[in-house]
Amino acid sequence: MNGSGYHNGEKGASPARPCHVLGEGAGFRILDERMVVRMTGEDRVAFLHGMCSADVKGARPGSILPGLFLTEHAHVIGDFFLWVLEDSLIVETGRTQWPRAREHLERFLVADDVEIEETGLCVLDVEGPKAGEVVSRAGIAEAGALGPWRWAKTPAGFIGQVPRFGAPAWSLLAGRAALEQVGSALACAGAVAIEARALEALRVANGLASVGVDTAEKTIALEARLERAISFNKGCYVGQETIERATARGALKKRLFGLKFAREIAPGAALLLDGREVGRVTSSTVFPGLGAIGLAILHHSAWAPGTVLRAHGENGETAAVVSELPFDNN
Repeated sequence: MNGSGYHNGEKGASPARPCHVLGEGAGFRILDERMVVRMTGEDRVAFLHGMCSADVKGARPGSILPGLFLTEHAHVIGDFFLWVLEDSLIVETGRTQWPRAREHLERFLVADDVEIEETGLCVLDVEGPKAGEVVSRAGIAEAGALGPWRWAKTPAGFIGQVPRFGAPAWSLLAGRAALEQVGSALACAGAVAIEARALEALRVANGLASVGVDTAEKTIALEARLERAISFNKGCYVGQETIERATARGALKKRLFGLKFAREIAPGAALLLDGREVGRVTSSTVFPGLGAIGLAILHHSAWAPGTVLRAHGENGETAAVVSELPFDNN
């Protein structure tokens, strides 16, 4: 129980109910696995533009951009959402990804006028078809005028419309105490506090790769279908050459696909086609209307939707049917 009077998660709850909440109402959670970094200095825009896949130079204050930090070979280091301010850049990223990403940035940071500060801001996510309605009822008036990928200042911090899992949703950046007060207001307005596994189920159902879960150190961004975080029109950046080459030649041999299982199976299960391993389950869940589903980066021999694979894991084996992403309800 938080001091605000609500649980940040429902440890005893069945996963079905939170998923139904996200499909029909509104759910919220403070994302402790995310952190907020502020970049300042005269060279911040030019520096970050060259270090990531997002078009930072083309972004205006008030906008939010999804982006990636990549190696020179376009292997994924981390993903982030960039909140563009007049005097700074705010980077919301994965807590476990950040140490490697910071090391990568600092390797290229030589004479640039750029300061990187790890802030104490936290992230609260509000998901579901009634998210916008609930946010407004909770007294966050600034949210009403925002379109997708836009943010506004609030007395406590920032509010933005961030479809992080594919559907319209709202994110708030503020100190933890302020977000716990917001959580209480959201609960009074009809939202339900949910736990991490409900958001994971939503992510998988929307066919979105999680960096570090569905990707490995040598995973190329395009293999994980992270195109929404890549600007294909911007200038030079670290990893661009590989992205351009793979896009022009269509040379990918592996790619993320959905899987529909005959029964639930745990991540790590080997996926076999005619007795040969073509990938491993990286994410799995059960979602209303879709049943037992998962994600995997598959060898090109298994890309045809409808291909039947055998999934062999610690909890047994089952059939796995390859699905294009996003999933359909068939």
